Amino acid sequence: MQYCSQCVYPLVSAVPLNFDEQAVCSGCRVHAQKSKINWAQREAWLRELADEYRQPTGENYDCIIPVSGGKDSWFQTYYIKEVLGLNPLLVTYNGNNYLDVGLRNLKRMREVFGVDHLFFTPNPTTLKKLNRLCFKKMGDMNWHAHAGIFTYPVQIAVQHNIPLIVWGEHGFMDLGGMFSMNDLIEMTAKFRLEHAQRGYDWFDMLDAANPEIAEGISARDMQWCRYPSDDALDDVGVRGIYLGNFVDWDANQQTELMKKLGFEEAPFEFERTYRRMSNLDDMHENGMHDYLKFIKFGYGRCSDHVCKDIRSGKMTREAGIELVLRYDHVKSADLLRWLDYVGMSEAEFDAIADTFRDPRVWNRNADGLWEKDNLSGQRSAYPVPTLSQSNVNWDHFRKKPVPE
Repeated sequence: MQYCSQCVYPLVSAVPLNFDEQAVCSGCRVHAQKSKINWAQREAWLRELADEYRQPTGENYDCIIPVSGGKDSWFQTYYIKEVLGLNPLLVTYNGNNYLDVGLRNLKRMREVFGVDHLFFTPNPTTLKKLNRLCFKKMGDMNWHAHAGIFTYPVQIAVQHNIPLIVWGEHGFMDLGGMFSMNDLIEMTAKFRLEHAQRGYDWFDMLDAANPEIAEGISARDMQWCRYPSDDALDDVGVRGIYLGNFVDWDANQQTELMKKLGFEEAPFEFERTYRRMSNLDDMHENGMHDYLKFIKFGYGRCSDHVCKDIRSGKMTREAGIELVLRYDHVKSADLLRWLDYVGMSEAEFDAIADTFRDPRVWNRNADGLWEKDNLSGQRSAYPVPTLSQSNVNWDHFRKKPVPE
């Protein structure tokens, strides 16, 4: 394992990145570009773009904002509505895993900013099938959530003739430096399929594509996951921009501002990261979905958060390493909720998860334990623990009501 000399990212990563001759990752290099950008000019560009899509007669919405109700959704909605003066339609894909605090934020957000909101939930039976299938197929039970958020808002844009879609930050550029800040990258069908959806599309979920692990998923079940045709996109002129290209994006500062307007952090500590402001729309994002990233690549959500905070000057690398060694390997209790949700045993989960370990990261030692190189410079073994239901606070994981 080789780690960035400035942040804590490993070279073998879940996001596209590379290291230069100084062992600095492309994510750190691209972040450094922000200090050289004329943000006043970028804002002026954004205002010109907003005026281009503004509906002067109010006959339609000015844009769509895909939202989960999290800190970034709040800031996107605040900036588009309050700063630029546009009239957005909020669109949510609901993966059926909201935390209570996440649902409160979602409902409060549309009330605070006075916006219309479309909240879509696929058939929960299909979602459970997709959870099981995608875990076995690619080691990602949340594939449907990535597919949903990058597909359903685009469907709505075509159906309602709303050309402009405003996303937050480009996650792969922010984390790994997949693109330069000077590229002004926009959302594409290519990125959706090859990266957000790991190369899989809706038809890869059907029984014909999965003869040994078929779940009985039909084309009818996957209507929400069908990306519009090129002709349909061209007819409407659909365009997806990233607000992070035009605004000096700082999640910590933005969250503090949104908290003053009513955004609520998680009222409890997460088991796998120190942040309480992120990923409140899905109880497994900070938990077992991310634990699978550790199983595959040897790092997790805490590393993501530490890298962001090191780059922004909020944390030293030494302090970040301590947090990574504390959190990244933890097998979190939300697994028990997920096992009950899909009808699987913990032993079966562990056996399947092990098949996705990257051999560049992991090997078995003489005792049969999985081991890898750590940020501390040591090679450490990681026994796979078994969770106990008696130690779980089930209040975090009970069934959540759909917002009114």
